[in-house]
Order: sequence, then C-alpha cells, then structure tokens
Amino acid sequence: MFLFDDLLLAPVKSLVWLAEKIGEVADREFSDVDVIKQKLLELQLKFEMDEISEADYQRQEAEILARLYAAADQESGARDRGR
Repeated sequence: MFLFDDLLLAPVKSLVWLAEKIGEVADREFSDVDVIKQKLLELQLKFEMDEISEADYQRQEAEILARLYAAADQESGARDRGR
C-alpha cells in the first residue's frame, strides 16, 4: 500500500523538489553581490549605448542599488554571526 502511494506521489514530490531548487537559485541570484554588480554594469552600458532612457536608467539603478545594499548588509551580518 505504501509503495503504491509513493508511486502516485513521485511526480508531485519531483515538482516540489524542482520548485525548491529554482527558488534557491533565484534567491542566490537576487542576493549575490557580484551578480548584482554585474547587473549594474550591464544597465550602465545600456544607458551609454542609448538603449534605455535616462528616466529608465535612474529607476532601474535605484532598484539595483537597493538590492546591492541589502545584499551587502546581509553578507556582512552573516560574517558577523560567524565570528
């Protein structure tokens, strides 16, 4: 009976596992300082190449900088807790 239940639930468990892994990668990308700095450089390049307007650049820059500051604070807090 339990084997039958495991077989029926296997696809659901696989989807849950996959969703968790995608969430972990997204969290890491959202909070990784190096990735955020790279996004800031890409944004600056788009602005310099006239691919985006100054208003869009300023709005996106503010969002990215907020993420960068939050990630840096989180990173320094993690280091402090490790001591």
